[in-house]
Amino acid sequence: MAQDQAEEGRAPDVAALEEQLPSQAAAVHAVIRRSGEKELRREVMALLWSAIAGGITMSTSFLGRGVLMANLPQSDFGFLIDSAGYTLGFLFVIAAGQQLFTENTVTPVLPFMSNPTRKNLACLLRLWGVVLLGNTIGGAIAAAVFAWMPVFPGDVMQSFVNIGAHMLEKPWPQMLAGGVISGWLIATMVWAIHAEPRAKMLLVFLATYLIAIGEFPHVIVGTIEALFMLMLGQANLLDVVFGFWLPTLIGNVLGGTFIFALISHAQVRADVDAPRRKRA
Repeated sequence: MAQDQAEEGRAPDVAALEEQLPSQAAAVHAVIRRSGEKELRREVMALLWSAIAGGITMSTSFLGRGVLMANLPQSDFGFLIDSAGYTLGFLFVIAAGQQLFTENTVTPVLPFMSNPTRKNLACLLRLWGVVLLGNTIGGAIAAAVFAWMPVFPGDVMQSFVNIGAHMLEKPWPQMLAGGVISGWLIATMVWAIHAEPRAKMLLVFLATYLIAIGEFPHVIVGTIEALFMLMLGQANLLDVVFGFWLPTLIGNVLGGTFIFALISHAQVRADVDAPRRKRA
């Protein structure tokens, strides 16, 4: 009953729902599910333009890390500092409310899990396809600017190349496994910022900084880095697609959807169903 009431009118916050639902997890689930339902109803062009903007904005992760790396000594300490630049794209995208593919591996999935119909599956796949396409287009625009326009000095360009080469040298099993971890961390971040919105930016920073220092690949940031290397002629298309993009994409989806979202949904279903079983 309380979960149904959450779907009417404005979305209530977690604190209000927590008094009506069995647990805080159930309240967070209800808020994220409603947000996901809104995303699934959005027009394709609105999603696409937001995703293109998100892809361009995500290039600030590449930019921030490259600029910091060029101005810091090559050391463990320097690595810990320049990794903070990686968080910029995520902070800006989420603060601006732009579409990011890996964020959508949990938010719109919960409505489908709550009501797994063919229509909801089609809406989910449409959303994923449009946002992934838009993020890639936006990322390609940013990569072209980085690669072909005389914007950055030589030391910064060399840092960009070093970042891209280091990312692409990993074997595909490592890409897949690391992608699972980064997908899990992004999904955890989405769940946490709905549970504690006052700490949103801190939670985004912590989750994405951990991705950076762990060197776990992210399909959108990594695509920008890979496209940059392709445009400079320092990477092979087949290696980019099959060595990086496909295993990282699969890993991100596995970590964000089939592990985190499924476990979280199962937990909430157990919370909601327990009182019903007792009454029966």
